[in-house]
Amino acid sequence: MKEEIRNPLPPEERKKIAVLVSGGVDSAVVVDTLYHQGHDLHLFYIRIGMDDGRGDCSADEDIEICTLLAARYGLPLEIIPLHDEYWDHVMDYTLKTVAKGLTPHPDMMCNKIIKFGYFEERRGHEFDKTATGHYASIKERDGKLYLATAADPVKDQTDFLAQISYDQLSHLMFPLGDLPKSEVRRLAQEANLPNAKRKDSQGICFLGKINYNDFLKRHLGERPGAVIEIETGRKIGEHRGFWFYTIGQRKGLGLSGGPWFVVRKNVRDNVIYVSNGFDTRKQYGRIITLEEMHWITENPFERPDAPDKIGITFKTRHTPDFTKGIISHLNDAGSYVIESEEDVQGIAPGQFAIVYTEDSELCLGSGMISLPRKKKRIKRHLPDGEDSTLPKE
Repeated sequence: MKEEIRNPLPPEERKKIAVLVSGGVDSAVVVDTLYHQGHDLHLFYIRIGMDDGRGDCSADEDIEICTLLAARYGLPLEIIPLHDEYWDHVMDYTLKTVAKGLTPHPDMMCNKIIKFGYFEERRGHEFDKTATGHYASIKERDGKLYLATAADPVKDQTDFLAQISYDQLSHLMFPLGDLPKSEVRRLAQEANLPNAKRKDSQGICFLGKINYNDFLKRHLGERPGAVIEIETGRKIGEHRGFWFYTIGQRKGLGLSGGPWFVVRKNVRDNVIYVSNGFDTRKQYGRIITLEEMHWITENPFERPDAPDKIGITFKTRHTPDFTKGIISHLNDAGSYVIESEEDVQGIAPGQFAIVYTEDSELCLGSGMISLPRKKKRIKRHLPDGEDSTLPKE
């Protein structure tokens, strides 16, 4: 029996909305909320499961839940296959980035290119808005829209959205932005949604339960190499290939007497350098150089009265915590540099730094962390007789 509409908005405020559903509780609560406001909804599930071994996302359970959700509210549900687009633009980017010894951000690219790129081109443009279950908000300042952080700092997902364009932002809705996760769970149980108690998904965007290292092994294979203690040059173990590790990584190293942290990677020689202990200076830095900087709404350095440096907060990984700093524009090659007020652990080239206003309310954009521009190099002799090189500290 079709659900009755409660608390509808005035007719002039109702919209024709495409809702991206995933089978998770967040998008289900979005459907329930917008439906009872009287909006005209059309549900879409983006399917990325690969049939040729290029990924092993099992979407059957997700689609079953989405089908139940659509039936309950009497709404149409359409499955949108974007297999090739996802592989060509997200997974290919991920594998190429990892193979260079850098740290990719597939979730960010998935949002920009797949969810709000190809989907919008194929179907989303037919609707007034596209709604998702992301924990983020949209706020207006001086006649312009800005991506804003969510009420729940732990669930905030603006760092996954910091590469979207202004046009994409203008067409989006984030109905959960003002709600803590606990309230979303409560609303789901109150509405007796079929996935009210379903656990949150983990892992790479759309890859489901696949283990990330298994995914890398499938496509990049394994190549044993030395694990070297950076302070002494002593070989203390072996790894399966530098692409399985990222700067700042602690877990999965298989070394005793830790904690051990990955602090350097030599891609040419397939060597991982580690340092022991939480307080080692090798894993910290305060200067972060960015390339390919993307500003969502506007470039603050292009304002007529723009200063040389701008106070900001930022993140270099998914965390509820913000770090204070200053960003400045380097005139050569259009790069930017962040000067942090405190030490930042595990600055990983290839990863993105997400830039926010000083009050951490608005997400301004993001830039890819680049390799240090200048390195003084010295020879280090490995125990097995190979010569390798390290950045001189």
